[in-house]
Amino acid sequence: MKEEALSWLLEAETPTIRYLALVDRMGLPEEDGRVQGARQAIMREGPVPAILAEQTEGGNWAGEYSFYTPKYRSTHWSLLLLTELHVDREDPRFRRGVEFMLGQVPGPLTKRLAGDESGWSCLFGNVLRYVCHAGLAGDDRAAGLIDYCLREIGNGYCRCDWNSGYACAWGVARTLWGLAAIPKSMRGPAVDRALQQGLEFLLAPGRLPEADYPVPDGGRVHSFWSRLNFPLFYQADVLFVLRVAGESGALDQPGAQEALAWLAGRRQKNGRWRGSSPFRRRTWPQLGGPEETSRWVTLQAEALVTG
Repeated sequence: MKEEALSWLLEAETPTIRYLALVDRMGLPEEDGRVQGARQAIMREGPVPAILAEQTEGGNWAGEYSFYTPKYRSTHWSLLLLTELHVDREDPRFRRGVEFMLGQVPGPLTKRLAGDESGWSCLFGNVLRYVCHAGLAGDDRAAGLIDYCLREIGNGYCRCDWNSGYACAWGVARTLWGLAAIPKSMRGPAVDRALQQGLEFLLAPGRLPEADYPVPDGGRVHSFWSRLNFPLFYQADVLFVLRVAGESGALDQPGAQEALAWLAGRRQKNGRWRGSSPFRRRTWPQLGGPEETSRWVTLQAEALVTG
């Protein structure tokens, strides 16, 4: 990575960016003093403590209409962001929020499983993501989430009413985002098979950069797809799918290689990538402005392109 771009990442206001730059880009061990300082700062300054400060004693977030609304500051979205921000998984406030959500999802989840209903795989995949971050992948209450994710991948690749009943690339990406967070020692053949199937769908040669996925007649590819966005919530773009592929060890697949070449071509001469934040006004302002968004995207893109 260019020294100038690395220095720019280390100047970030967001402690998580500084932490990941030190660990992932510089390769420093967790025991290094600079790494420890950045890791501790995640819980002291910036977006993580600001988000946690709005949590109620019941575990949900103040001022919400439901755990899903308003977008993107209610409980579900806040927990998803905290996970992206590398919140301390042992923090009692984070765990209280996850426990709250584990109390909310069984009703709709059981109804969908019993009625063989499809849809909302993006929701349940995202919930599984932060449940796993809390170290609860083996909890009995996580089993329903995993079962639903497996069924959605195997039953038409996350068919969605919002996509006129067609398979949904966003849904598949978010479902794999949850499944990939399950520790490898706990996955079992069914999870491994679902990950492979989902990746085959997303990474078929010629598919990812062009978003060549099923759409209804007259349907269009969402404008998010070819931007480099952070954060996204239930959505996905080329960068996000590559992040999922990277976590799943699939970047060597031809479809991923095509997309990596596309991503490398978006790097600017100064070694940075330009980021987009389509929901900046609707989520937590402590995530920062356009430059901080570009830092997030640069950090993620560099890790994928150079390993």
